[in-house]
Amino acid sequence: MTVTHSNAPARPFRWRAGAGRVLAGAALLTAVGVLPWLSGADPALTVLRARSADQDPTPEQLVAVREQLGLDEGPVAHLVRWLGGDAGASWVSGEAVLPQVTAALSVSLTLMLGALVVTLLVAALLCARTVFLGSRRRLGRDRAGTAAAVLAALPKFLLASLLATVCGVWWGWFPSSGWEGPQWMVLPSLALGIPSGAMIGGLLGQSLPAAFHEPWAQTAYASGMPPSYTARNALRRTLPGVLPQFLPTVVALVGGAVAVEKIFNIPGLGRLALDAAVAQDLPVLQTSTLALVLLGVAAGVLVRALRHGLLGRPLRDGALPGLHQPELAPRRSLRWVAGACALALLALGTAGLLRDPLHVDTAARLLPPSVAHPLGTDSLGRDLLARLGHGALRTAGVAFAVTAVSAVAGLLLGLVPRASAGLTEVVATLPAVLAGLLVAGVTGPSVWGAAGAVCLVGWTPYAAQTAALLEQERAGGHVAAAVSLGAGRAHLLRRHLLPAVVPALLRNALLRLPTTVLVLASLGFLGLGEQPPTPEWGRLLSENQPYVELAPWTVLGPAGALVVLAVLAVSGSTVLANSASRRTGE
Repeated sequence: MTVTHSNAPARPFRWRAGAGRVLAGAALLTAVGVLPWLSGADPALTVLRARSADQDPTPEQLVAVREQLGLDEGPVAHLVRWLGGDAGASWVSGEAVLPQVTAALSVSLTLMLGALVVTLLVAALLCARTVFLGSRRRLGRDRAGTAAAVLAALPKFLLASLLATVCGVWWGWFPSSGWEGPQWMVLPSLALGIPSGAMIGGLLGQSLPAAFHEPWAQTAYASGMPPSYTARNALRRTLPGVLPQFLPTVVALVGGAVAVEKIFNIPGLGRLALDAAVAQDLPVLQTSTLALVLLGVAAGVLVRALRHGLLGRPLRDGALPGLHQPELAPRRSLRWVAGACALALLALGTAGLLRDPLHVDTAARLLPPSVAHPLGTDSLGRDLLARLGHGALRTAGVAFAVTAVSAVAGLLLGLVPRASAGLTEVVATLPAVLAGLLVAGVTGPSVWGAAGAVCLVGWTPYAAQTAALLEQERAGGHVAAAVSLGAGRAHLLRRHLLPAVVPALLRNALLRLPTTVLVLASLGFLGLGEQPPTPEWGRLLSENQPYVELAPWTVLGPAGALVVLAVLAVSGSTVLANSASRRTGE
């Protein structure tokens, strides 16, 4: 009887999730299919420029391209033909689409596997101390996870440039360009895997103390069970709550690794999709998007199967105890670290606001830090301190707004997992750059258009996390007891479900804050977001990235500011979590 009760909702859930995947995938592919007509630019002109870089084609040339590509037929005819199984040929190169996409996908999957290995190693290293102390009942203080915050805040394209320059060019340890064998994947795997591993490790490290303070862990310690037993089962207990974060991570390693692929000259799927979107090469773009959607759906199904396999019968039978953070004493230095970071950002903003961020002095190009220019100058001779200071409020304000909107949207959609599961998996496959192109086609390039594009895809990690934690909390005996005593939905949501979800969601959002800054910067760099010469931290990184080897101080300032912002965000989330835990205990 118990089995029937627990498994009965499974089939409707799978049916709804499958229908959601199909509908969301169809909507995404349709939106991509109308991109050349949605953008407002002449597709024939864009394709012709991509073919020959001819900036002033004749009307006869444009007419010939329209006839050749059938642009006068409209998007519906092209979409129907593509859905019929005809991937066609590239509008730009004339080559068959399927071999291009297949070759790029194989490269990206190989790179993804290497990056996942690095991700798991970095996450394991960051959690090793918590696992060691927790399995021996010696975890007495809350760790803010500042190391994870610092590594997660490292821009992937900046890390890729440093690795290519230092390990590839200066030391000659590994190849710095191309894709010809296993040794070519080492540096790009490190560039992609280190920040991703820090993200996963930071979330896992924040969840482990709750598992080590469960009654079974205390009983195991009192019974003399070895620490390895407690560590293994604590990881098994907490991994299901973190596994959904692998879905956006996997997609980012494939579709969002455009900058790293360009720096290392890797012919991957993300680079192919972006080039096709910029050139409005519809056949290549549609097939690349389909490959990303299928990859995301497969990853989502695999993650769900792993979660259910790790949690096992307690999840199916509704006998899973809830994970609740213990009241660990915060580190004495935590408030000092948070205060120092806040003062540093305040001093940076105040000092920069007293200078002119737009003054160009070609005689002072790429000057190192000095009394006149404390952070040096950029390639146009503009003062970097001034640009950092003037960009601080705009950068932090837009990033906080985007993060807040994405987190709230993810929370609301995650509360209805039966309706949003398929949608989450499909939207998570959409790279932010491609979303930016779709939004810019409607609203035009602007900072708020870029913010809307990031919100369009940025809610998926929070929705996946909310759905996973919600499923685990609903399987707890205390929820069943509350229902049997007559508790309504509002009471369950306020007293049980939201307290189990919101603290973890808040930590995830603050840990992803610097990543939001960098995604907004990448859209601005492509002309889809903040337009130059407006100072903005991510744009400063993008603009000065080519000068890393010649003038490293041009990127150290904005990169350091991002790291300080990340440490402040994580420290603040830990303080808030401790305060919320004390209020709940009262």
